[in-house]
Amino acid sequence: MKTRTVYWATTGLVALAFALGGAVDVAHPPNVAEAMAHLGYPLYVATLLGAWKRLGAMAWPVPRLPRLKEWAYAGMFFDLSGAAVSHAASGDGAAKVLTPLVLLALVVASWALRPAGRTLRAERVPATQTQDAGRALGTAA
Repeated sequence: MKTRTVYWATTGLVALAFALGGAVDVAHPPNVAEAMAHLGYPLYVATLLGAWKRLGAMAWPVPRLPRLKEWAYAGMFFDLSGAAVSHAASGDGAAKVLTPLVLLALVVASWALRPAGRTLRAERVPATQTQDAGRALGTAA
């Protein structure tokens, strides 16, 4: 039960951060325009990232659609790790580098703690098919 609570807490916090952050990115307030210019990105990148952040935040809490959730996790991983590297490469202070890394830790925790019903299940290949494929290739399976 405790794992489920931690899963929903981390998932909820990150979904909220991405939903609100995405809305701000799409709105292009002056601070977003300044931050994008400082990092060396054109403003349209904020629009693209904001739209994807909002879609990812919406994909997490809905039931089913495990493949879509995996894509959302991957997108959030890329977004946050890229933000940390961008801030570090631009000479920003530790707080601006660590903030996305803390959110990234929450994303990883959410991914690791997700219930079985929210994961992709590997297709099971019967052992005889694996053995037959190995024989066809001339290898022992």
